[in-house]
Amino acid sequence: MTGRERVLRILNRQAVDRPAFDLGGTDCSSIHVLAYPRLRRLLGLPPAPIVAGCLGQLVVRPDADLLDLLGTDVEGLWLESRRTKVWSTPFGVELVVPTAFDVEDRPDGSSVVRNPHGVIYAQRAAKAYYFDPAVLPLAHVKTPAELDAYGALFDRWDYSYVYDEPLDAFAERARKQYQATDRAVVALWRMHYLQAGQLLRGFEQFFVDLMTDRDLAHALLGHLHRAYLRRTEAFLDAVGDWIDAVFLADDLGAQQTGLISPPLYREMIFPYIRELVGLIKSRGKKVIMHSCGSVVQFIPWFIEMGVDALNPVQVSAGGMNPRDLVREYGKEIAFWGGGCNTQHVMHQPDPERVRSEVRRRLNEYGPDAHLIFTQVHNIQYDVPPENILALWEEFRRQCRAA
Repeated sequence: MTGRERVLRILNRQAVDRPAFDLGGTDCSSIHVLAYPRLRRLLGLPPAPIVAGCLGQLVVRPDADLLDLLGTDVEGLWLESRRTKVWSTPFGVELVVPTAFDVEDRPDGSSVVRNPHGVIYAQRAAKAYYFDPAVLPLAHVKTPAELDAYGALFDRWDYSYVYDEPLDAFAERARKQYQATDRAVVALWRMHYLQAGQLLRGFEQFFVDLMTDRDLAHALLGHLHRAYLRRTEAFLDAVGDWIDAVFLADDLGAQQTGLISPPLYREMIFPYIRELVGLIKSRGKKVIMHSCGSVVQFIPWFIEMGVDALNPVQVSAGGMNPRDLVREYGKEIAFWGGGCNTQHVMHQPDPERVRSEVRRRLNEYGPDAHLIFTQVHNIQYDVPPENILALWEEFRRQCRAA
């Protein structure tokens, strides 16, 4: 089987020769920019420009030579910009970023990013390796009518202005990428709902809105939703022939339970995202839903809305044991992740512990799981390259043994 055939059969919950393997095919299964060059050196690959795939998480868009060497079954269709520059990061990495990524490194080792109006919208603390939002652009809004003035904000939400590639160029790049690979191509569009409300209004305030000012919450979600539908229609018209799946994201889980009660999610969030998923599915494309933490309560609704695979399968969270998930839901949804615990195992200086964890998780999934194997979420900055290699080698060994 080719990677594309294998992944699509898994997403269709059909029999395959082995689980698919993903490393770097999405911006939630990639590698931090500090860990990536160490892995390339260990694998004997030549130095290469390190291209930032996600500017907030600071993970890479992996190079084709690494994907080829590891025999991955997936690659991402990343958003890009027309012009790039090299950012000499304070933590020692030369990173290719969009020219419009206006980053300012400060004497204390921190960094800030300004929008075209000079306003700081993201910040990285000294000795930190990620960017966090610095503003809540709609925190001051009191009434639904006030949201009408923010059309441009909604139109670009989750689609940063730094990605200024024209749609026709995006489509041509997608065509060339799709025709040049036999891996499954996943469009990384994300498009959050609950998480967008939290970042627009503030975590606490948006939860309050959902409970006490539902007209305002629905107005915000409605503006966002209409922008997402317009964007998705345009993207699908442009690149629909050149992708296999779309990657969406909305974090619903904490470590032991959901961030939001299931009834509130069903009433306030579910109707919007169900329509978005339905639009993508109506064009014949698969949908992967990224949702961290303990999300077992929401899986039946992911299935109902038509989601084909759940990522990242955070195995350390409450209720997220792969054996239980496969038994309960494995006939109706595929699983994309859960191959190694990144919170407690991947960063430990012990490749044998990683190998043991891979064996454990594959055993828990069992032969009946429809599985795209990868670690839980992105490989972090402090993960030794030997551990990444151990994860890949043990996966391949177990597949041969099976």
